[in-house]
Amino acid sequence: MDTHIMLDCAAVFLPLLGAVVAGFGGHRLGDRGGAQIVTCLAVLAAAVLSGTIFYEVSFGAAPRTHILATWIEAGGLKTNWALRIDTLTAIMMLVVNGVSAMVHVYSVGYMHHDKGVPRFMSYLSLFTFFMLMLVSADNMLQMFFGWEGVGLASYLLIGFWYEKPRAGMAAMKAFLVNRVGDFGFLLGIFGVYQIFGSLDFNVIFKNAPQLVDAEFIFAGSSYPALTVISLLLFMGAMGKSAQIGLHTWLPDAMEGPTPVSALIHAATMVTAGVFMLARLSPLFEYAPAALAVVAVVGAVTAVVAASIGLTQFDIKRVIAYSTMSQLGYMFFAAGVSAYGASIFHLMTHAFFKALLFLAAGSVIHAMAGEQDMRKMGGLWRKIPVTYALMWIGSLALAGIGIEGLFGFSGFYSKDMILEAAFARGTWYGYVAYGLGLMAAFMTAFYSWRLLILTFHGEPRGDAQVAAHAHESSWIMLAPLLPLALGALIVGCVAKDWFAGAPDGVFWQNVLFVLPDHAPAMHDHVPELARMAPLVMALLGIGVSVWLYVRRPYYLAAIARRLGIVYRVVFNKYYFDELYDFLFVRSLPRWGAFLWHKGDDGGIDRFGPDGAAALASRVGDDIRKAQTGYLYHYAMVMAVALMLLAGWALVRGA
Repeated sequence: MDTHIMLDCAAVFLPLLGAVVAGFGGHRLGDRGGAQIVTCLAVLAAAVLSGTIFYEVSFGAAPRTHILATWIEAGGLKTNWALRIDTLTAIMMLVVNGVSAMVHVYSVGYMHHDKGVPRFMSYLSLFTFFMLMLVSADNMLQMFFGWEGVGLASYLLIGFWYEKPRAGMAAMKAFLVNRVGDFGFLLGIFGVYQIFGSLDFNVIFKNAPQLVDAEFIFAGSSYPALTVISLLLFMGAMGKSAQIGLHTWLPDAMEGPTPVSALIHAATMVTAGVFMLARLSPLFEYAPAALAVVAVVGAVTAVVAASIGLTQFDIKRVIAYSTMSQLGYMFFAAGVSAYGASIFHLMTHAFFKALLFLAAGSVIHAMAGEQDMRKMGGLWRKIPVTYALMWIGSLALAGIGIEGLFGFSGFYSKDMILEAAFARGTWYGYVAYGLGLMAAFMTAFYSWRLLILTFHGEPRGDAQVAAHAHESSWIMLAPLLPLALGALIVGCVAKDWFAGAPDGVFWQNVLFVLPDHAPAMHDHVPELARMAPLVMALLGIGVSVWLYVRRPYYLAAIARRLGIVYRVVFNKYYFDELYDFLFVRSLPRWGAFLWHKGDDGGIDRFGPDGAAALASRVGDDIRKAQTGYLYHYAMVMAVALMLLAGWALVRGA
């Protein structure tokens, strides 16, 4: 067998092997240790192999596709089960397997006392496998398989503590909200097959330029087919990547164990939508209206999520809204055709966001399960390693650095996105740039708010818990070190690779950008526009320190002065309440109404039940005519003869 096939298959299927062994043989392996060893070794090996694949494909080796088997062959549809290994896939495999490996090792310590360790480790590895299937897909149907598999595994992980009602509700909410987006994704896939006659990426990308003028006819009106398809596919991305409107599942997913939060919100599930847009760039580039929608939705998501993060007190929810905001950056980068910048931020974000989530888990572990930052404080002396790692993650998230000298990873990727938005030169590019600056200020503000409330000041919670707070074990801290290293150096090392042209050595035409869509980059952006993101981040840090350290008594007064604005933001813009009113409470009422009035009172009454009742009544009436008296029958016969004679006379006349 070809060495490349063995290498690529091992990187994809090793997590599945670990999931199967831990899931079905967990008790034979031992209640804890065996399942942990098998899954950790499998994913660590996959991560090492992914690094090899990334080096090969991104710096010399040509992209390759391995057809493993024919999957579906029916009518005109033929779909293969294949692995598409190119630069984009290699990046995603490195990120997914790398972060997942750290989460697996971290879980050995974090879940040590849980009775369901084999099941948990199996779910983690299964989640990783489905994400790998998604990013290595060679056609849209295989991508959808991975897409739905990730949704299923996330449901199992979020609801892992099924004895907690809130965990079960959060898992169901994530599953149902994603089904809304997936409905659009499915319609988009149907549209692709209708227009292209194939679901294979190579066929779609080759024929897209010739089908720019193709149209769908609906309700007597015509619509540009590629725009409609792109918007439907983007609807799927909105659900999976928690863009505004389909985002409400993301903060509730914090009910799952902290390793789940790191895996779902850092490198895997929530980035699936961003990956899908980059993979389908040859399709989206011929739908400029859809790109404008992507840019605006992403920019609005970045600001709305960041504003909510300013007011939350649950440490994991603050980081979750930060994830949603950073995903907004990735989407509006794709909307301005800066797909390389979008994937660059996806990669850097994976390192520093996984670091922040796992460090938050270390804080929660030290505080005996407490997640409310109002009940923390003064922890930096108790857990100094976690404190230092949280600083690294926060600096990377805020995008702090000095151009030409050194910057944390987020500094390079976030600046690349904002410069691309400004350089795009369109109205939606400028809107995205302006909203991105606002989000940069708020991101820095809530990051330092989290640091100050959690680690500084006097302990504010349970005195006994604070007194016994201690650093996590090294089995939990060790995985944070590679993530911290990534947050420190990945941006500096990789910035030139990702900024390269789509047809350059690194990307090798994996991404596609129309010539008139390609934004002029660094040298064509004014100095003020280039410096603005760093200025806004430093301003956000300064205001946060001034308020929470120097003038904390201003906070309550500011909240009162803002009044309804603060309440709206604190209550997450009432999205949950609105959906509860429109769907959760109203749908059962509509269902009951349609059941009683429509089904029972309409369809059944005038349909099968009505026909049966009519037949019964007619039968009863006919039965009553059978009296058994001879004179009754004679009378009927006489009347019938009279009517017959009358009818004959009338006809004769």
